Amino acid sequence: MSKIVFFCIPAHGHTNPTLGVVRELVARGHRVWYYSYEMMREKIESAGAIFVPCDDYDMERKLQPKDTARVGKDLAFSVEILTDTTLALDTKVCADMERLKPDCIVADSMAVWGKAVAMKLSIPFVSSTTTFAFNQHSAKIMKQSPAELLRMLFSMPKINRQIKRLQNHGYPVNSVLDILQNDEHTHTVVYTSPEFQPCSETFSDKYAFVGPSIRPAVDQIEKKRDKLVYISMGTVNNDLMPLYQRCLSALADTDYQVMMSVGNLVPIGEFGPLPEQISVFPQVDQIAVLQRADVFVSHCGMNSVNESLYFGVPLVMLPQTSEQRGVAERVSQLGAGMKLRRTDATSILGAIDAVLADPAYRHHAAEIAEGFHRCPGASGAADKILQVCENAG
Repeated sequence: MSKIVFFCIPAHGHTNPTLGVVRELVARGHRVWYYSYEMMREKIESAGAIFVPCDDYDMERKLQPKDTARVGKDLAFSVEILTDTTLALDTKVCADMERLKPDCIVADSMAVWGKAVAMKLSIPFVSSTTTFAFNQHSAKIMKQSPAELLRMLFSMPKINRQIKRLQNHGYPVNSVLDILQNDEHTHTVVYTSPEFQPCSETFSDKYAFVGPSIRPAVDQIEKKRDKLVYISMGTVNNDLMPLYQRCLSALADTDYQVMMSVGNLVPIGEFGPLPEQISVFPQVDQIAVLQRADVFVSHCGMNSVNESLYFGVPLVMLPQTSEQRGVAERVSQLGAGMKLRRTDATSILGAIDAVLADPAYRHHAAEIAEGFHRCPGASGAADKILQVCENAG
């Protein structure tokens, strides 16, 4: 029996793909501890792991709303938050690891405190990567503007000060790349297929492309029209009432069935009376909807795109971040979706009509789905983690 510790950030798109892996490990008789946040407790415990809360140590949760928007856009600020969280967790996590003596640490690629403590205590480590894996070849799809590159250059002195803080606490970190990027020698589980992963042939055999970890649907969705259009901007940056209203305006006079998930920040009552074929919800069972949908209007979070393509559903794409733009670019390269250039009602309807009318989009989505279904999934991810445990022993 192996003892395995998971670390993750408080984000559904990063947690959900790991839950099937946790179930698989527990079913095989191994013990799993999972360091996360109270909002994730129920689903983590349902998967069979021992939940360990980190809420009191998470520096991002202590930010003012105006500062939260900087995370992910300002590299120096993001590294400072990651460093603050790592050092806040330092005493507790190091003491826990000394007591538990885990055979392996599995940490989300953004939960750098997991990787940092594995480096510090020389514990075997596996990176859990819910985005694309990146190296010098695949990173080319994440095109940075000259302004972004200039900001990164000017931020390096601030970033180096954070690296020094980690070094002063015994973390063997030499550069920001040690925190944010895996090298060819880091065991890495990537939740997509070799075909969808850009430049997959350029990665070492330490990388396991296991495909999406798709949970079973909970609800049953009734398809009432010939075409079902699903709209969601994810679970994070979804306070987008003007966009939702333009979508409704675009689709109000069509014969499409429309299901739109808007999150908890947008009051449903503000939409007023809706046409008979349109339904708006705070949240839906996305897996159940995608099993019936014909097109998905999406922000292009990796988790959502993987789920859409797993069921062969093409996309109309409106990415909000550089990571999402990279995912959208890959979908476009493979012909499984169309990027929205403008978000007025006419452009939205035109893109939806175009994707539904051209069978090539669904054909290419189905080809990607076939690649996903060939992957070993949660079982393959568990195999990889246990291989690391065994080799360390």
